Amino acid sequence: MNLSVPRVSPVVSLSADDLAQLVRWEAAPSTPQQVALRCRLALAAAAGKQDLEIAASYGVNRHTAALWRQRVRTAGIGSVWEIQPGRGRKPKYSQEKRDALIAATLETKPKGMTHWSCRTMAQAVGVSKNTVNRLWNLHNLKPHLSRTFKLSRDPKFVEKLTDVVGLYLNPPEKAIVLCVDEKSQIQALDRTQPGLPLKKGRCGTRTHDYKRNGTTTLFAALSLLDGKVIGQCHSRHRHQEFLKFLRQLDREFPGDRELHLILDNYGTHKTPEVKGWLKRHRRFVSHFIPTSSSWLNLVERWFRELTEKAVRRKAFFSVPDLVEAIEGFLGAWNENPRPFVWTAQLQDILKKIERARAKLESIQPGSTQPRRRRKGEE
Repeated sequence: MNLSVPRVSPVVSLSADDLAQLVRWEAAPSTPQQVALRCRLALAAAAGKQDLEIAASYGVNRHTAALWRQRVRTAGIGSVWEIQPGRGRKPKYSQEKRDALIAATLETKPKGMTHWSCRTMAQAVGVSKNTVNRLWNLHNLKPHLSRTFKLSRDPKFVEKLTDVVGLYLNPPEKAIVLCVDEKSQIQALDRTQPGLPLKKGRCGTRTHDYKRNGTTTLFAALSLLDGKVIGQCHSRHRHQEFLKFLRQLDREFPGDRELHLILDNYGTHKTPEVKGWLKRHRRFVSHFIPTSSSWLNLVERWFRELTEKAVRRKAFFSVPDLVEAIEGFLGAWNENPRPFVWTAQLQDILKKIERARAKLESIQPGSTQPRRRRKGEE
């Protein structure tokens, strides 16, 4: 009796970096759907699934699943982006010219400008702007966009990062964790003309010019547990105002429970007067984030909510008018607070930062070395 042996698909062995890259390509909104499908097929093959199972899961022919299994095994994960020859209209430009266009985008700049546009690149290489746009979309290139960043040069970066992230992920029992900071120089801006209200087919409008009517500083503490915010507005942000805010926190949280404060390295937080007050009130425990790491303080995320929803679009005739709006937003927020949950693991943060440091060091050696501490700094 002849028993047919089921065909076993060859194993696809990929490194952790290749698997992570396939996941990023598959999830990116700019990835073409055809490429995203190939990424899913490759990931399923790397997970040990057979061709028939993969085909049934993603609604493709088993030969398609086998084809991309073989291509990834032989040519690597980059093959999912390759345009395979076949029926249909042939490419107008050679692969060499397309590669040269991508290389020019990444490695050069137009004369007298900071970055390429579709039209300037099209004129430089002799193709249409639509061709440039398609190739940039295919390779997920966006020369018109840029993001700001700053790597901390704090000598105690890892120590401070570990302390704060540990506090977020595993706060002490029966203790209160507060993210504390001040948002200084909030401007009371009055528009020179009344804006037009929102209507169907048109967004609300406001004039581009404005009149400054003074500033205020908001001291705020965000509770990690429930998302409630304690705030206090002052005309200045010296250690005297910060001490007033600390006394308010002492009143807001009576008893002997420890209050862990996450703070930045602003000088107001480290004056002798503040240190003396904290020494007398032992239940206040300070945790300082590394320099140039405001992203580590969750109250900064709440400040963005305040700016976007209560300050940026409104006109203020005076500083008391601005303070009233801030206090109104505080009251509305605390009626139904929403905590910001920290999920990033310490090791993941450190790996990401080390990749960025290595890249910056390759461009400009010494640019990420810890700076010397000044006299009196901790």
